Amino acid sequence: MLMMAYSRLLPAAALLLAGLTSLTHPAEARSRHAERADVAQTVSPTCDNQDFLSKQLAFENGGDKADTAVHICGRVLAVSPKAQRTRSGWHGYFYLAVTPTVSIRIVSGLDEMHAPAWPWVNKGDQVEVVGRYYYDSIRRQGVDWTHHGTGRSWHVPGYVTVNGTRYE
Repeated sequence: MLMMAYSRLLPAAALLLAGLTSLTHPAEARSRHAERADVAQTVSPTCDNQDFLSKQLAFENGGDKADTAVHICGRVLAVSPKAQRTRSGWHGYFYLAVTPTVSIRIVSGLDEMHAPAWPWVNKGDQVEVVGRYYYDSIRRQGVDWTHHGTGRSWHVPGYVTVNGTRYE
C-alpha cells in the first residue's frame, strides 16, 4: 500500500516531462494553512530524506497536516521550462527524486531568490533543498519557502543547492 501511495506522485512528473505544464497547479499562497507556533525553527544540517519520508507517510495516513521544515536531496526528474506568475510572485518548479520511487514538487519563489534567470536547474542535476513541506492531498503536496527569506508564518530560511551552487 505504501508503494502504491508513493507511485501516485510520479504522474505529475510525467506531465511535466511531456511539457504539459498547464495541467499542473501553480503555486498558491499557503495562507489557508493554520499558523503554528510550534513549527520547528531549524532543520537537520545535512540532507535527511528519511525524515521527509516519515513526515509524508504520517500525512498520508491522516496525521496532522501542519507545514513542516525539511532538508532533502536527490536528482532532478523534470523542470518546468517557464516561470509562472501567481498571486505571490514568480515561481519556478521542478520535481526531485528523493528515492527511486518517490518524487516531490519543489516550488522556488524567484522574486525572493538570488539566482540567475529561470531555469537554473536541469534534469539530472544533483540538488539539495531546505524548505517548507506542505501537504494538501496525495496530488497536492510539495516543498516551498526554498529561499532565504522568512515571514510571519514561516521562520526557517530555505535554499536550493544545485550541483554545489547554492541559491537562496
